[in-house]
Amino acid sequence: MLYLGGLPIYYSTINFELLKIMNKLIIAAGTGFLGQSLLTHFKNKFEEIVILTRGQSKEIDGIKYVNWNAKTFSGWENELENATVLINLAGKSVDCRYSKENKKEILLSRIESTKVLNKAVLQCANPPKHWLNSSTSTIYRFSLDREMDEVTGEIGNDFSMNVAQSWEKSFFKTETPKTLKTALRTSIVLGKNGGALIPLKALSKMGFGGKQGKGNQLISWIHEADFARAIAFIIEKEITGIVNIVSPKPIENKNFMSLLRKAVGTSFGIPISETLLKFGSSIIRTEPELVLKSRNVIPKRLQENGFQFEFDTLEKTLKDLIS
Repeated sequence: MLYLGGLPIYYSTINFELLKIMNKLIIAAGTGFLGQSLLTHFKNKFEEIVILTRGQSKEIDGIKYVNWNAKTFSGWENELENATVLINLAGKSVDCRYSKENKKEILLSRIESTKVLNKAVLQCANPPKHWLNSSTSTIYRFSLDREMDEVTGEIGNDFSMNVAQSWEKSFFKTETPKTLKTALRTSIVLGKNGGALIPLKALSKMGFGGKQGKGNQLISWIHEADFARAIAFIIEKEITGIVNIVSPKPIENKNFMSLLRKAVGTSFGIPISETLLKFGSSIIRTEPELVLKSRNVIPKRLQENGFQFEFDTLEKTLKDLIS
């Protein structure tokens, strides 16, 4: 039950469009690429938007930025009162070498932020109506043979997959009776100003836009606009549990790179072997897994609930993002 003007309102009687305009959106760790994509989509749909950031507290263009360390209370927790939606994007980037120190930070940055938000939600008198927490489509095993959906997808067992499982466990194991919960198993998000498309586009323009490794590994991806639209759809439909945030059609790496070369106007692309990719990854301090793993993931729950992708093919996506 929510309260509006001191009067109780039951979920079934909520006019969501009205509620979006009147109430508050919280985005934890919202200053990065994905946070800015959400901000662009939601900026005129909520009366108040608060970004939890490790930076200084300030207000810019009507958006309130509040400092937090994603570990302990320091006053930011009060912002969760009377919020309509909480979206948590916190977590160290996996675009790094998997050293012992980095592995620890990757795991703890996800677990600690999720745990402290659970505590903050539980102490609220009027907690957020819906909490959407980041997860990753990397939770599923390497797959060339079958598509992975939320029901029949097979969870793998390596560092990245185990981090994802621990992340979701820390999110769901604490019950929040007044707050709906959704874990967002997000794939590679393609955008104009951030994400994986930027370095891949640069490689293609330099002539290194051939297949990477064997080239048969599948890529699950989503346009940044559809990423934000999917989040809005989940909120509107009150979809809880696990949701894959991916486009409908995974594509082989060799075909992905071919379409990208065409989009940037490059007629050829030198392939990068697995050996060379591993060597290059060590130089630029990242992991070859980010390119070599086959992510064969589909958005079964989104589609079953009626979500329509604006950019359902890579051709449409690249045409929109590369002009």
